[in-house]
Amino acid sequence: MENTRVHTSTVSLISDLKEITKMRLAVSVVFSSIAGYFLGADSVDFLTVIMLGIGGYCLVGASNAYNQIIEKDLDALMDRTRNRPVPSGRMSVNTAFIIASSLTILGLIILYLINPRTAMFGAISIFLYVSVYTPLKTKTPLSVFAGAFPGAIPFMLGWVAATGEFGIEPGTLFMIQFFWQFPHFWALGWWLYKDYEKGGFFMLPTGKRDKGTAVQIVLYTLWTVLVSLIPVFGMTGKLYITPFSAILVLLLGLGMLYYAIGLYRNRDEKSAKKLMFASVSYITLLQIIYVLDKLIRVWI
Repeated sequence: MENTRVHTSTVSLISDLKEITKMRLAVSVVFSSIAGYFLGADSVDFLTVIMLGIGGYCLVGASNAYNQIIEKDLDALMDRTRNRPVPSGRMSVNTAFIIASSLTILGLIILYLINPRTAMFGAISIFLYVSVYTPLKTKTPLSVFAGAFPGAIPFMLGWVAATGEFGIEPGTLFMIQFFWQFPHFWALGWWLYKDYEKGGFFMLPTGKRDKGTAVQIVLYTLWTVLVSLIPVFGMTGKLYITPFSAILVLLLGLGMLYYAIGLYRNRDEKSAKKLMFASVSYITLLQIIYVLDKLIRVWI
């Protein structure tokens, strides 16, 4: 019986750690950073890739943990978040803070060992997410704009980790992920509008599920696709994609635009949910196409 309790406790602790660091989100962010690394690296150092993955996960996990500490009372009001470790009472604020602080220190040390610039951008990301984006979520719809900055850093962070430099190439990667976040988070905010309303969060640009919000979602989707195609014109230094890959990215973009227009037409939760998942597919497949394009060109 005692062994069963110990096992259950261990499983529960692991589950809570996954939840407080938002493991699935953190893994997707790490994937973005590693994609950026492969784009920037002349030769792949797998030790650096591992360090980038671990350091990146630590910082994203820390950001999410701090976020859940700050929003514990609001999370308790919403259906999708009330069972998180802190608002549910399974984990104390002190324990969550120790986890967040430890992950922050560990993450910054690991990224610093890659190179100082990587650690600097990692530190900027966690600061903006915790100290700017999180407090603004209950104050103004501009919180999404503020959150787009730390959210756009991971893709470019990988390039900086590979080269130790910041220039037009990582700047372009930053822009792609920056613009992408608006249709992504507004679709999420539309889909979960009622739940966010319970917590007092302002996620939509007009504050409502209306035509104005839908128009902005379509516009930012267009800008996301256009920015994603810039590397094909050879104006972004060493960051380049072939016309064939650009066509694939364009087709992906048209697919995402299709769902954005669908939301504009229908203005319902179902359409918003479809666009949200389409946006996740878009950024993931775009990163894969970018990396494969480079690898194939190198091999050929």
